[in-house]
Amino acid sequence: MKNNRRIFLKDLGRYGAGVCLSPLISCQKPPKKSLGVALVGLGGYSRGQLAPALQLTKYCHLSAIVTGSPEKVPEWQKNYNIKDSNVYSYQDFDKIANNDEVDVIYIVLPTALHAEYAIAAANAGKHVWCEKPMAMNEKECQAIIDACKKNKVRLSIGYRMQHEKNTKTLIGYRHTKPYGDFTEIIAQAGYAGGGGTGWRHQKSMGGGAMYDMGVYTVNAIRYATGLEIKKVISAEHIISRPELFKEVDETTQYQVEMSNGLIAQGWTSVGESKNLLRVNCDKGWYELSPMQSYNGVQGKTSDGILLNEYVESQQALQMDDDALAIIENKEMMVPGIEGLKDIRVIEAIFRSAATGESVSL
Repeated sequence: MKNNRRIFLKDLGRYGAGVCLSPLISCQKPPKKSLGVALVGLGGYSRGQLAPALQLTKYCHLSAIVTGSPEKVPEWQKNYNIKDSNVYSYQDFDKIANNDEVDVIYIVLPTALHAEYAIAAANAGKHVWCEKPMAMNEKECQAIIDACKKNKVRLSIGYRMQHEKNTKTLIGYRHTKPYGDFTEIIAQAGYAGGGGTGWRHQKSMGGGAMYDMGVYTVNAIRYATGLEIKKVISAEHIISRPELFKEVDETTQYQVEMSNGLIAQGWTSVGESKNLLRVNCDKGWYELSPMQSYNGVQGKTSDGILLNEYVESQQALQMDDDALAIIENKEMMVPGIEGLKDIRVIEAIFRSAATGESVSL
């Protein structure tokens, strides 16, 4: 017995940090101070925005990558010191479930693939960050939400604008109403894009202006007012380059009615550049222009206030907010239901454009 006790105490000294002496003492690992993020999809947004932003974050870091392009791997490993064991293909994606260095899986794929991989990420027991638009339709959005709930993991949609400081100031005005009651909302988001045959020109993959850029306008109308859209009054698709836009919309304009009767105008395009969120009120107005650029979001008010607080990286701010919410077990700023609500409106806009009639939600 003495010899056994001596051996036990010797091992305790060596491995004590991992030994639980009493059922009254918690043996759980302490919460992480920084969450490991795996990027799924290494396209332009991951390469140009998210990966660099993860070098600026405090509460999360880039720990793994998932790609179907093995030729990209050496550069990513060199730039971000990613271990061989933390590189995955889509074929062995399920193995990420066994990787304790991955806490969050960020889905950065074409829209048509969001549901498949977001659900797979949830089933792997990892928290899910999903780029916007959340999915192709409301049913897919609900399936993602259900999978995250079932697996007890957190879900956030990549709406960086709601984390951006000038946008948050504008959102605050809906509570304080310094310029009175709303009279009209105008949201415009578009860029002059070229031609191509990539996924953004394919209907089945979620291409077109409304999914690509229009989601910004729908979300902006909702966060600027704090109101829900109850009806799409009218919607129209405009194609100026039919040789390039054979399957999807090049420009879409729409008019919606909010839950309190307020009318909002939306416009989006991948053929023309506009970037504005304007809130007209009965005692003045305020706006952001540009309202959704990666850099330089700024605005002004009718009485000369400038909304021009500088943000080094919107993506870093977004990911740190989401990581801290997970670490502290707080509500996500933009949970899955927000993505679902926007997709519900987008589907109604397409129905209205196809039928020429209003669509109630």
